[in-house]
Amino acid sequence: MSALQTEMLAPDAAGVARAAQVLLDGQLVAMPTETVYGLAGDATNDMACARIFEAKDRPRFNPLIVHLPDLEAVSQIAILSPAAVKLADAFWPGPLTLVLPLAKDHGLSPLVTAGLSTVAIRLPAHPVARAFLNAVGRPVAAPSANPSGRISPTTPAHVRAGLNGRIAAILDAGACQVGLESTILAPGVDGTKLLREGGIAREALEPITGPLSIETTPGKVQAPGQLSSHYAPLAAVMLNSDLSDPEAVRIGFGPSTGCDLSLSPSGNPVEAAARLFGLLHEADALASQLGKTVIHIAPIPEVGLGRAVNDRLRRAAAPRE
Repeated sequence: MSALQTEMLAPDAAGVARAAQVLLDGQLVAMPTETVYGLAGDATNDMACARIFEAKDRPRFNPLIVHLPDLEAVSQIAILSPAAVKLADAFWPGPLTLVLPLAKDHGLSPLVTAGLSTVAIRLPAHPVARAFLNAVGRPVAAPSANPSGRISPTTPAHVRAGLNGRIAAILDAGACQVGLESTILAPGVDGTKLLREGGIAREALEPITGPLSIETTPGKVQAPGQLSSHYAPLAAVMLNSDLSDPEAVRIGFGPSTGCDLSLSPSGNPVEAAARLFGLLHEADALASQLGKTVIHIAPIPEVGLGRAVNDRLRRAAAPRE
């Protein structure tokens, strides 16, 4: 693909208006959300959606999340069941994605749904994202703004490092606060499936959904983030390490000794979730600087957001696809 001049846009009214116009012209814009930066394109425009896959080198069977400003916009492209409305009332806007049946006249590009009869939808809480979506006035497809399979971006610098010259603009609102992608649920008549661990822990969801059916790595991809190899640094990753190998870049959790970096010195899984992708970027740069080829990471408890952190780390450590 030919190189573009990637604009850096301020998160003010003028920057948002310019970003919206760039997107409506069929180009791609990296937009901030509370989770990670998303690579935004017009979800009703086949060419724009194709550009998303091209810029990311993303597999075409991997569906995209559609970002919308409100429930009225959701009802125009998807069917909202009572269970879905209950979840929306509790967690939207916020770091939750719902996989819903497509409405008859949804108008989305078939590239968005990867041939499925469902669509993944999120209402982000970030004020700049919401202003941008309202300015665009149509569904926006936005996977994470990074090369496919690599570490997700939580700052504009991460986006530039991966996609500079491949996208038209970056709407720069600084670092993301949650730092971990949205939880993905598929509410159905027989209960709710958990398709991806994310920024809302199971403990917060199950009082509303009842027991979740866990399908985070199914045989067939049903939602984004389900590929077994994903979120990977360039260096290899080894989990549950005792951090004793001096030839590795060592990432601790809790009061670890001998670590180069720490996800959370206090052992807080919420802090670890917020720091995860930024720290993986830092560890990868450190490994390159020191001539090391592996990153070792201390164990993290499978509790609360620790589950989502471990989910991302297992995919980062998986054999590369």
